[in-house]
Amino acid sequence: MALIDLLNISKHYEAQKILTNINFHVDEGERIVIIGKNGSGKSTLMKIINGTLEQDDGKRIVRQNLEIKMLSQKPEFEDGQSVREAVEAGLKEINLAKNRYNEISHLLAENFDDKKLLDEHQKLSNYIDHHSAWNLDDKIERIIQHFQLKQYEHKPVALLSGGEQRRVALASLLLQKPDILLLDEPTNHLDVYMVEFLEELILKERFTLVFISHDRYFIDKVATKSVEVENCSLKEYSGGYSNYLTQKAEYLRTLQKQHENLLGLLKRENEWYARGVRARLKRNEGRKERLMQLREDAKTNPAQIRKMSVELQREAKHFNRDKSVNKQKMLFEVEDLSLTLGNKELLRDFNTRILQKDVIAIVGPNGSGKSTLLKALLGRIKPTGGTIKRGEFSIGYFDQHREMLDDDKNLIETFCPLGGDRVEVRGKNLHVYGYLKNFLFPREFLDKKIGVLSGGEKNRVALALLFTKNVDILILDEPTNDLDIPTINILEEQLTNFGGAVIIVSHDRYFVDKIAKKLFIFKKDKTIEESYQNYSEYLEIEKELQELDSMEEEIKKEKPKPREKEKVIKLTYKEKIALEKLPIEIDELEAKIDEKNNCLADPKCYEEIGLSKLAKELQELEELYEEKVEELLTIQEKEENINN
Repeated sequence: MALIDLLNISKHYEAQKILTNINFHVDEGERIVIIGKNGSGKSTLMKIINGTLEQDDGKRIVRQNLEIKMLSQKPEFEDGQSVREAVEAGLKEINLAKNRYNEISHLLAENFDDKKLLDEHQKLSNYIDHHSAWNLDDKIERIIQHFQLKQYEHKPVALLSGGEQRRVALASLLLQKPDILLLDEPTNHLDVYMVEFLEELILKERFTLVFISHDRYFIDKVATKSVEVENCSLKEYSGGYSNYLTQKAEYLRTLQKQHENLLGLLKRENEWYARGVRARLKRNEGRKERLMQLREDAKTNPAQIRKMSVELQREAKHFNRDKSVNKQKMLFEVEDLSLTLGNKELLRDFNTRILQKDVIAIVGPNGSGKSTLLKALLGRIKPTGGTIKRGEFSIGYFDQHREMLDDDKNLIETFCPLGGDRVEVRGKNLHVYGYLKNFLFPREFLDKKIGVLSGGEKNRVALALLFTKNVDILILDEPTNDLDIPTINILEEQLTNFGGAVIIVSHDRYFVDKIAKKLFIFKKDKTIEESYQNYSEYLEIEKELQELDSMEEEIKKEKPKPREKEKVIKLTYKEKIALEKLPIEIDELEAKIDEKNNCLADPKCYEEIGLSKLAKELQELEELYEEKVEELLTIQEKEENINN
């Protein structure tokens, strides 16, 4: 049953049409991502769903007593409210329900057959279940800790930064768990560890969710349906980002040739996604299986935990080999660098060399010192200790405040400050509109002042301007913030084609995986670890090591149980046959999966079969592959136990 229906909804602002006769439905348990270019109408649709914006035509039908809540871009709080009070502000009804439930529980102990009390008891139980509020105090503490609000919990919320205030508002909404939760860019101002926590909480507690996001891993992990806003209408795609890519590419193939550029972008994106994610899954599945097995037998054999930890650390170090070419020009030589901001130590004794073709992502938790390191490299702040030696080179810098833009100038004046309408881009003389349409700007934007543009549009201008500069190195601080996915794809293509060095600070795991060839990872001990891994794979290993440390701590606290006498176990006849056949079947499946991926990269092949059919076949093969691998590992484990 639908919780909310939008039927034949239309909305326009003066002469500009935003939505025309659209239909939209939210069912219980759905997690719907709204995708589209900036300015396409995503936020308008969200506000109509929320009921804070009235449609011009059509009907909005909402189930009776439905609770819809939306994360505001600029949250408002009561005067003098502390962080903890703001987080708990929306829990009054839940707390009243819990108190009444406990009161009735005591009454039923004496009047266990009172039907009226039993009915109220059941309704309250269902209400508390729906809001996942049985262990509310623990949940509050967990969310405050994971969103890094613990240190501010008694501080007035008004004194926090805009990003911190959004985390407070998000924490409050997650605790309230409304019937429908609306989130506009929820991962902005969250580091990767907060995003992972948010993903796990949404999935575990089965939120009904409508959200806008440019974080493609977040979309793929969370969304059950994708709805694209384009040309004033909506188009639905099943599943998350990877399914959207495949289905969108097939849809575009049926349209006119004007879509060829976007189809090319989607095709390259899909190829990268299939290749990168498939490779990581293949590497991870054996490791994950061993980790899950440890949960079963760790208490009887704690030494296995340390063994697994050593294996994981060795696996991580495998990537940390120096891949640099000594003949490359050196841009920065960093020796014993230490950085302190106020009284807070951020970095100590960092040594590295940055060469002319390095593509580096600086990653780590919020507040760890990533942007401060960029400013030290740029020479804008002095190191507390150590030195930074710089070669002779030019820098293109993109920052979150877009300092290179002048709000009083229009686009023509910004790109052609000396007059005319031509711009030089990597040795090519282009008309400014011909260049800017690559960044999704229509011709009518050329005369618009920078000051009237949205935050996302200003970011697009700043990035487009950056790539007109003749520089040796690009330094970008959170470049994907406020960008839509099509613009991020363009940014990735521009960076891939750039011939010099690139240093980026970003929390966008997908973006970092796709662009970076090397990581500078800020650690808790104020050092930086250099790695050549994919960022998402590094995070996976880091998480597994933390789980192993936690397991080891738990075992130390508990007395070991005496080992039970093991029963004599033998492999069944069926298992013996499977042990011989499964490796062959797995090899055959791997070959078929490679064949499908090769087809996905060949237009002649996937056009003949059809992208949707090909994606479905690939998904079925990968699911079967995983089943076979799991079956083989289980039998091998059993055989190993018998032999031991």
